[in-house]
Amino acid sequence: MAIVEIIGAPMSSPSTDQLIDALRPVQDPELHRSIVDLGMVRDVVIDKKGVVGLTVVLTIAGCPLRAEIQNRVNSALRALDGVTDVALNFGVMNDDERAAVRQMLNGDPASTAGSQPAQGHASGRTISFAQPGSKTRPILIASGKGGVGKSSVTTNLAVALAAQGYKVGIVDADIYGYSIPRMLGTDRDPVVIDNMLLPPEAWGVRCISIGYFVPEGQAVVWRGPMLHKALEQFLTDVFWDEPDFLLIDMPPGTGDIALSLSQYLPRAEVLVVTTPQLAAQKVAQLSAAMATKVNLPVRGIIENMSWFTGDDGVRYELFGSGGGQNLADELNLPLLAQIPLMSALREGGDDGRPIAAVAPDSEIGKIFHSLAKKIAEEMKPKKIFSAALKVN
Repeated sequence: MAIVEIIGAPMSSPSTDQLIDALRPVQDPELHRSIVDLGMVRDVVIDKKGVVGLTVVLTIAGCPLRAEIQNRVNSALRALDGVTDVALNFGVMNDDERAAVRQMLNGDPASTAGSQPAQGHASGRTISFAQPGSKTRPILIASGKGGVGKSSVTTNLAVALAAQGYKVGIVDADIYGYSIPRMLGTDRDPVVIDNMLLPPEAWGVRCISIGYFVPEGQAVVWRGPMLHKALEQFLTDVFWDEPDFLLIDMPPGTGDIALSLSQYLPRAEVLVVTTPQLAAQKVAQLSAAMATKVNLPVRGIIENMSWFTGDDGVRYELFGSGGGQNLADELNLPLLAQIPLMSALREGGDDGRPIAAVAPDSEIGKIFHSLAKKIAEEMKPKKIFSAALKVN
């Protein structure tokens, strides 16, 4: 009888401190920080029936991931003995609270001013990726020539790196011909918290692009200073959260954006994308020459559209052969990968379903994952860059 009474006895309710401790591992899905540490959890109580009441204040009204936060809070609390239900209310932070969150995550923007400004700039903001202590490897994906599949390579390489457990971001620096948001499949715009941008994330990759801020179908018609400012904001006002890799999808050519990024990211490495044909190889060589001129190391060559395999199983070299290897030999660099021409690669870019994510075991999927492993493990920088800490 005593055993039955013990089993049937009501369980004791957890304390407020225990409830808060249970919520501490719950992270904001965009900020990747504990909702407790961010100051989002308020008014936690539990009644005699085991119903937990609490308020979670969101960073902005209309938070796109509100439902996800609710699911995470419910799961964390319902796992506790003595909790029978959760009554969750939502509020919204005020301006001072949002400013405190920004300072916690991204520092005080006023404290980063004062360095020598870049030409055409007024702020002179410090860029964290240029600091010697930064763990982030900025990698510029360049081609010199349009139409070689540089953005597709950038997207799938980023997804492959993320699938291997790395934190990855993409800066779509092709301001006039942005395409990364569509290729990555991000379905929402950046969230703004006190002038700090939270980049959308898909397939484990965060991304920022001018495409989020320009109405569909409208051309970007900017001169150099506007380009500089946009790039500066992408690097300083976006909450990247110290990614392991920051891939920069470069525009074709060797103009203003390439020069700006060489100033902003003096620790960056360069990968050059080409196709097998001679014309593409010669133009890609100019990108490598540009990188050398601004003291950025070119780490290797990627050849795209190397062949097409027909239904008969025969490889057809539609764009010729040998261009990637010839360029690598001329520059004394490794040919890191040869990527075949397949409709699935193009379709994945159009649909926002990168082949490296949805078909990692396919021929191309394996190539991108092998390339990611090679860059992450075999091509680690062999020295600490002693570059300038600030934009100059």
